[in-house]
Amino acid sequence: MLKNVVLLCLLGLCGNAVAAEAAVAPSAGPAVTPAAVQMVQKAIHRLAANVDVDSIRPAPMPGFYQVIAAGQMVYVSTDGKYMMHGDLVDLGRRENLSDAAWAAFRKDELAKVPVSQRIVFAPARPKYTVTVFTDVSCGFCRALHAHMAAFNKAGIAVEYLAWPREGVLTTAGRPTPTYAEMVSVWCAKDRKAAFTAAEQGQAPAAASCVNPVKDQYELGLKLGVNGTPTIYGADGRVLGGFVTPEQLLKALEEGR
Repeated sequence: MLKNVVLLCLLGLCGNAVAAEAAVAPSAGPAVTPAAVQMVQKAIHRLAANVDVDSIRPAPMPGFYQVIAAGQMVYVSTDGKYMMHGDLVDLGRRENLSDAAWAAFRKDELAKVPVSQRIVFAPARPKYTVTVFTDVSCGFCRALHAHMAAFNKAGIAVEYLAWPREGVLTTAGRPTPTYAEMVSVWCAKDRKAAFTAAEQGQAPAAASCVNPVKDQYELGLKLGVNGTPTIYGADGRVLGGFVTPEQLLKALEEGR
């Protein structure tokens, strides 16, 4: 999402990450009826006919619905005439309500991905678990993975999901090189070994199978991922891109 950085800084909200459990203001918006869903979808499709609407909720302000579609959060008026794009800030509480709503949405969506479809690097008894959308050809992803022993030593379990930055298909309709490489990793007999080797620049042996790479890429788009690595906490908060083990542990401890 585009951020109104100047306004948030003036309000003292720069860098604030609001946990999903943090107080999302009581909804002031109208109930989401079938007629409302149809109206909101029609309003969104006026701008982008092929966009899927992923979430419609009463907004924390009167007269609007809070809508997530194609990795964007917007606010649509109850009559379908107006749409606002940007952060909703509770001035009294000095909280970014859009961040809290995003975190709740991401938490719910990430919970639907089974562990069996992730590549997991975890200590015996993790204190924290993060989900990382990654690309095996990404320099910052490789730098992050190089610190895996330190992340695990700090009590952090890292669960990887695939997000090939090139997308799934080329303009010619063929699998992109990165997508094909990540499919081979996810289809390897030893995913963790294949993943680590790929992060070190060693292309995996070509392999194919029923795999979640395309679904995970599309999930990333739905959640607003636009680069790799992207790290989410268990509560759905964005914890950064490339971070050191010390930085990630601090962010997790502050979000308790």
